[in-house]
Amino acid sequence: MTALLTASRIRRAVLPLALCAGLAAGLGACAEDPDEGTNGVGKLAPDAIEQKAQTAADGAKAVRLAGTLVSKGGTFKLNMRLKDDGASGSVTTKSSTFELLRIGDELYLKADAAFWTHGEGGAQGSPAPSASADASEADSEAADKLDDKYVKVPQDDPSYKQLRGFTDMDLLLDGLIGLHGDVVKGDRDKIGGIRTVKVKGGEDGEGGTLDVALEGTPFPLQFARGGGAGVVVLSEWDKDFPLEAPAPGETLDYGKQLPRT
Repeated sequence: MTALLTASRIRRAVLPLALCAGLAAGLGACAEDPDEGTNGVGKLAPDAIEQKAQTAADGAKAVRLAGTLVSKGGTFKLNMRLKDDGASGSVTTKSSTFELLRIGDELYLKADAAFWTHGEGGAQGSPAPSASADASEADSEAADKLDDKYVKVPQDDPSYKQLRGFTDMDLLLDGLIGLHGDVVKGDRDKIGGIRTVKVKGGEDGEGGTLDVALEGTPFPLQFARGGGAGVVVLSEWDKDFPLEAPAPGETLDYGKQLPRT
């Protein structure tokens, strides 16, 4: 009797597996659905996925952008919170780190004395020459006064447009999300614990690779630029954050041009 019961239990356990295997061979009925519980974007054609991500980004009110960008002007590490009317965060170059704060058209730059001593606050980030030891000492003294202060960037200064670019949500997203070449669908992945589907510019991602969220709104969550030109992670979509002008005691205003130490 025990043997019969045992055999019966085995048949009950094995039969569904056998049926499933047979159905899977013909219909794929027992395979796990990769789109189960998702927003359905993964089922779309690759160009439609890219468009969904672009539309979601265009309609967003805020985002955090963090990562590395490589260009002819050098390598930049960004950690910026961005929204339509301003931004705050930091930019790191090969030799220094500085903070940026923008409220409307008012742009502030905050850096340590070393940043100003090296002349990186000058136009286009170019060092300003020192003519003598006395001039160098004066530069150092001036830089000490600027240390850890918010310096208001004049809109007439050549650096304004360049620095503001790091705080412009639309400009940064337009330059980062677009893929080049024929768009193809890639693998599934997870970014920040959220399931994603990849779309690539070209089979090898030479035109960039975009990870699009498969949960909730199909926001772009990561973009790898082609040719190893950097990777940025996009998070905190639509999460608002406060922007407050620095206190008068923390701010220096140099009129129409940034100081060139």
